[in-house]
Amino acid sequence: MKIVVLLKEVPDTYGERTLNLETGLAERAGADNVVDEIGERALEVALSYADANEGTEVTVLSMAPETATANVRKGLAMGAASATHIVDEALVGADLGLTAEVLAAALKAEGFDLVIAGNQSTDGSAGMLPTMLAEHLDVPNLTNLTSVTIAADGVSGSRASDDATVQAKTALPAVISITEALPDARFPNFKGIMAAKKKPLEVKSLADLGVDANDMTPSRTIMISIAERPARAAGVKITDEGDAAQQLAAFLTQNRLV
Repeated sequence: MKIVVLLKEVPDTYGERTLNLETGLAERAGADNVVDEIGERALEVALSYADANEGTEVTVLSMAPETATANVRKGLAMGAASATHIVDEALVGADLGLTAEVLAAALKAEGFDLVIAGNQSTDGSAGMLPTMLAEHLDVPNLTNLTSVTIAADGVSGSRASDDATVQAKTALPAVISITEALPDARFPNFKGIMAAKKKPLEVKSLADLGVDANDMTPSRTIMISIAERPARAAGVKITDEGDAAQQLAAFLTQNRLV
């Protein structure tokens, strides 16, 4: 079985995030960029299955700037056998439509039985990419799984909703996304870090994948304007002169909060 795990480099969630008002893109140059934690959990799901099932190949796939090589290699240090790193200047600021098209092209090129992704990244938080990928690849999609069971011929898991816990399953090949309910990822040890330096890491461009970032025929998002969020206005101050309750009730009513 071949399992491909999607890894994404994101700004560290503990750092301050700002937008460039000229480009509309997040400022990443000065940020401490790391592998998104949900992607690491997805890799842990794959590696745990591989540990117990000989013959399983786990690879990682990442679309990220050239400077992200160290974070891609972290997936190799954790235990993945190989990695594919998609790098192209035309992908700067890529929307979900282009991102899904590029990743799908890479997955078709290298082949897979199962694709595992996080349910949403901590930078964009769109939560749509796994489903869009499954559409491009024309395979089943199980989303937001809180538990995962992988078998030779299929995959199943639980999905929590407001009113129930749903059990879902499908045959392979398939795309699944997992939530933070899955276990924490393992830490790369020294042996893994050294071994990662010798593992295959293939770098591909859009030309290699046959994707044109300037082709507007597929669904593409175009940013037409951006503005800084207005400063927060001062709140309403109520001075109690015996009628504070009435003032509060009037404020809540006026703002349709009751």
